[in-house]
Amino acid sequence: MTMKQAAPRRVFGLLAAVGLVAALSLPSTAAEKAALPVTAADKAAPPAAAAKATAATTLDQAGVDALIKEIDRRQNSGGDYKTQVYIETKERGKNSVVYEAVIYRRDSDDRFMILFTGPKAERGKGYLKIERNLWMYDPTVGRWDRRTERERIGGTDSRRTDFDESTLSTDYAAKYVERSKLGRFDVHVVELTARSGIDVAWPKVKLWIDVASSNILKRQDYAASGRLMRTTYTPKWKKVMSPSAKESVWVPGEIRIFDEVEKDNKTTVLMKQTDLNPLPKNIFSKAWLESKSR
Repeated sequence: MTMKQAAPRRVFGLLAAVGLVAALSLPSTAAEKAALPVTAADKAAPPAAAAKATAATTLDQAGVDALIKEIDRRQNSGGDYKTQVYIETKERGKNSVVYEAVIYRRDSDDRFMILFTGPKAERGKGYLKIERNLWMYDPTVGRWDRRTERERIGGTDSRRTDFDESTLSTDYAAKYVERSKLGRFDVHVVELTARSGIDVAWPKVKLWIDVASSNILKRQDYAASGRLMRTTYTPKWKKVMSPSAKESVWVPGEIRIFDEVEKDNKTTVLMKQTDLNPLPKNIFSKAWLESKSR
């Protein structure tokens, strides 16, 4: 068995151990996606700022603006964030590949980092974002390259915004579409349009937001031409206590991404061991990330 074969098998064994193998059996057709079972963990009443908005049958402009701001607030730890992730990507005509990585964030300073720890060929690669600047490091050539918000993380269908803090209210203007159903869930459907001068991966976004919990259950991302590029489901959310915010913060536990251009391509992200305790002070630097690749 080669090292490349061993790494994915080892990761799948770990996923099985934590009871997540079933999550990697994804639907492949539009009909199957429509029937995807969505479950929102911790079905609690929404926080104060969004409670009034979600109680109504539909939302006016003030209500939808308050809801999007509340989504941002409840996912922002106000401090540091660390989580271990497993990313499985499937592409047409190719074997599945599983990546292991650690995500680091410092929401108070708008800093973000990804360090790949597996498989062996990807170990030591990483991304570093400081404010609006995103860089990628490749240890095989020892070089940093500037990247845009449209960068496919590790060549998968995921983007930086799938892992970073939520900034929907500052990046987009919101418009209420309708109150609808997503499976058995009552949802608010909201359209987002990128604000002028803001660099985003997707100029237009459509959200399906659970009325009861205010969690985003489904998202569709569109190009400037209006073409649908991705459909994303977030079937699992969890609450983690944040020492900085002094309250629980909502974090995704699982993300399923479907490529709407290359129809057979899909990515699953499983987030484990989320920790919101303070990180070392100087961790968000090129020197620190480079030191982990040696």
